[in-house]
Amino acid sequence: MLLLSVNRAKHFLLSTMPLTTAVEFDTSSAYQRTTLANGIRVITSSMTHTKAVSVVFLVGAGSRYETDDEAGVSHLFEHMLFKGTPSRPRPRDISGVVESVGGTINAFTDRECTGYWCRMALPHYRSGVEVLADIIKSPLFRESDIVQEKHVVLEEIRATHDSPGALAGMLLDSALWPDQALGRDIAGTIESVEAIPREVMIDYHREQYVGCNIVVCVAGNIEHDEVVDQIDELLSDLPRGEPRGMFPYDDNLVGPSVTGGRRDLEQLHMALAFKGVGMNDRRRTALRIMTVVLGGSMSSRLFEEVREKRGLVYGIGSSMHSLTDCGVVDIHTGVEPPRAIEALSVIVDELAKIRDGITEEELSDARELAKGRLLLGMEESRAVANDLAAQELLRGSVETLDDRIKSLDAVTLEDVRMVASDVVISDKLAMSAVGPVRDWSEFGRALDF
Repeated sequence: MLLLSVNRAKHFLLSTMPLTTAVEFDTSSAYQRTTLANGIRVITSSMTHTKAVSVVFLVGAGSRYETDDEAGVSHLFEHMLFKGTPSRPRPRDISGVVESVGGTINAFTDRECTGYWCRMALPHYRSGVEVLADIIKSPLFRESDIVQEKHVVLEEIRATHDSPGALAGMLLDSALWPDQALGRDIAGTIESVEAIPREVMIDYHREQYVGCNIVVCVAGNIEHDEVVDQIDELLSDLPRGEPRGMFPYDDNLVGPSVTGGRRDLEQLHMALAFKGVGMNDRRRTALRIMTVVLGGSMSSRLFEEVREKRGLVYGIGSSMHSLTDCGVVDIHTGVEPPRAIEALSVIVDELAKIRDGITEEELSDARELAKGRLLLGMEESRAVANDLAAQELLRGSVETLDDRIKSLDAVTLEDVRMVASDVVISDKLAMSAVGPVRDWSEFGRALDF
């Protein structure tokens, strides 16, 4: 999943090149965009060096569009689209189109979007476009399939609750965004999923899966006009529609807040988060630099202080996630329970220090690290397709790699200091932890800085 999903992976990059070395990057990123008569936006990115083609259909549908009673409908809906269409009535009729020629097909649900994608060898990609268009347009929603797939989703929810790290992330979201759609698990609850009727799913399809709410992106060694013509042929009769909007977020957190889940485990899983900034916020790039310095690599402040100097944890890292109008900066780690308060105290000390700013050397290092990760992340066609589709759907425009490199180069020490002072505030701090702890009050006291 993208953005604020419960799956939050931490990546530590080791490079043979000194981070202080300035590098000239080739940031050319050709893409073309066409809007069809019914509002579907088609974007292509020419990647002539690859034999793989990735296709992404991104829809403005996710947990942030759901009422409390509908919690989990976007995710269940995503599952149902693979159960059958009139022309492909069995799940294998859908997956087989792609997998029989060595491709991959899958989907994901996030807070602000749902994506359906495939990755195929160049000679076969048009069949992938065809099958994704078919499931988007003509799902069957058979009652027997809905009943069966609810059981699958319920097992997915139970698996999340059985994973301490995932549960800590879920508790963190509910603490950071209390009593609102952003704070709910994307999959919903066992009770809410069981209660979703077929009629709600049909209505949701009619409302959200409409032309003006869909972006199609294809990345690979393909021709833009050829892709546009195929999408127009397949989906021109899809109505433009008037989809519902997302529920606004309520900035109602009063921190520092601690939410604990007691489990008999060998390790305490801890997660901390602050409110970040939205996708179009001018401070976003400076916040990314701050996050890299704080915990974005094995050379970061948190990794050095918490692991290397004190040996308190195996892994620790920070990351940032931006939604359309808000965001999150989070820290995740696991620690032996008797040493948890010590580790937390070191983390809090580093949070206090980052508010005072960073050094010129840290800025240079973080800037080059961010550039390198950005460029390495765009090497694969699926990453390019996902990135372009998400930007178009959620931001309403595309920021090229060149734009982002220039933004990183423009960040100053004062920009980082100011965004740190805006974001790293103890009364806007939420923490969650899962492990063998009975009394969480000491954790709350340790969060004040």
